[in-house]
Amino acid sequence: MFYILLMLIILLPALAGIGAFSAKIFKITDLGLSLTILTGVFCCTILWTVLAFFFPLNVYVEILTIIIGIFFFFHLKNYLLFWRFFSKNAISFLVISCITIFFGSYYPFILDHFGYYVPSIKWLSEVGLVKGICNLDLMLGQMSLWHVFQAGFSHFADPFLRINVLVLIIYTIYIFDKKFWVHLAFFPVLYLLVQSPSPDLPVIVFSLIILNEIFTSNKNAGFLLAYSVFVFAIKPTVLWLPLFTFLYSFFILKGKLKSLYFAVAVMLLFLFKNLWTFGFPIFPAQFLDFGLAWKPNDELLKNSAEVAVRKTFDTKYSYAEIQHFSNWEYFKKWLFLGGIKGNIHILFVLSLSGFFVFAFLKKSRLVWFLFISVLIKSVAVFIFSAQYRFFIEVFFVLFFVLFFELLSKKFALFIYGALSIFVFAFLTFPSLPKSYFPSFKLGNYITGFDANQFYKPSYFALKKYKTHQIGNLKFNVVDGYIYNFETPIPTISPQYIYEDLEAGIFPQLKGKTVKNGFIWRKISPEEKEKLRIILQDFE
Repeated sequence: MFYILLMLIILLPALAGIGAFSAKIFKITDLGLSLTILTGVFCCTILWTVLAFFFPLNVYVEILTIIIGIFFFFHLKNYLLFWRFFSKNAISFLVISCITIFFGSYYPFILDHFGYYVPSIKWLSEVGLVKGICNLDLMLGQMSLWHVFQAGFSHFADPFLRINVLVLIIYTIYIFDKKFWVHLAFFPVLYLLVQSPSPDLPVIVFSLIILNEIFTSNKNAGFLLAYSVFVFAIKPTVLWLPLFTFLYSFFILKGKLKSLYFAVAVMLLFLFKNLWTFGFPIFPAQFLDFGLAWKPNDELLKNSAEVAVRKTFDTKYSYAEIQHFSNWEYFKKWLFLGGIKGNIHILFVLSLSGFFVFAFLKKSRLVWFLFISVLIKSVAVFIFSAQYRFFIEVFFVLFFVLFFELLSKKFALFIYGALSIFVFAFLTFPSLPKSYFPSFKLGNYITGFDANQFYKPSYFALKKYKTHQIGNLKFNVVDGYIYNFETPIPTISPQYIYEDLEAGIFPQLKGKTVKNGFIWRKISPEEKEKLRIILQDFE
């Protein structure tokens, strides 16, 4: 907890300074403290994404950014915003912040933390954005903008990767700034995502902030559009947000085309980043093929698409079986999937139906625009891979729309307190999720409370690995586990070695160093035998 507190003390004023300077340049006024800090997050992420094409986001980038931010924090007198905020909200804010920091100190348990988040951050902080890195590990082709932001502060300000705690602190400031207490009810659920640099948490939080700004008649169309596309660039499954913001900006605010400039610039950066790392404009979709030399192998992309479809049904059916489902069978088997996921699917369909009724009764263009946007996103997700984690933020949106004007501070605090106790028990006593939610697979990875959390966040260490070479690529493979979260780069997970072997290919350096990127080539029978020997350790 102590380390997380130090991170907040360093980053909050630095980001506020950068945000205030950026707002001054772009002539954005009356942001308030929370949106000023959020502007700092936005600007750092965009600038670092551009920089990462050329340089690693190393400690020098981090130090320079913090120095610049602290300078503008004092030069532009941002400390006055902090003073005014704390003079009104000190006790309540500090209590909620301490609870947030406490939950952020638990062990990470989301599997993507080990297989995707940490490896992405290692590559970004040590090398930068790498052309065709998807050939080394297809998952790394995503390289979320959120991991760009985390990588930039991963050396001394936030070495334990708890940047999501910062997001919830910004969110807390926003709630006290705006006095819309319904947002407090979301915190206990978000506490399950705060131990890792999961893009899901900032996507949910930033979406709700933009939603609140729109429902309270923020008229800065350019600001809203740029932020909504930024959130989309963090995780494209939040497709509804830029759609909704666009409809609001041009059909209610009657915005002009110039308000799209920044949004289009962010979108182009996002698309180019994907082309650079993945070979196609939007991960993991295989469309708009520009014939780039570093695009992944077709067989691997086909396998990935089939796995995504199988995960729609929790891998209970083979891809061939799913292909024979009628449209009605497809929907029915998804809706009534066994376990907690099936319950979430039923709740999702009921929620969408209730949202339609609410929009019909409300007779508000704004609500109808939101419903249409959410419906388009839901259909798109259902077509590609209807996994519950891809539409989980919709529940937050629906709850917000129904209760944002109705929930009092007292009742919101009651919900916050009651559910936080439940989450505390859930994370502290690992036997509870295993006993009461046996179909919740992540419950098997919750490890409970550790007294050292009061000093520094709990984390896993695994530095055992073996080094191998195929062709011109010398690579490392974790020893004794399946994820390469602490293995020195370049590293390949056993799963992707197996998939490469099945496809008869293997990644190779495009030039002389990893910064030059990766391509794939077919491998010889001797090289296939080498891969089989490597995989023997994981049988």
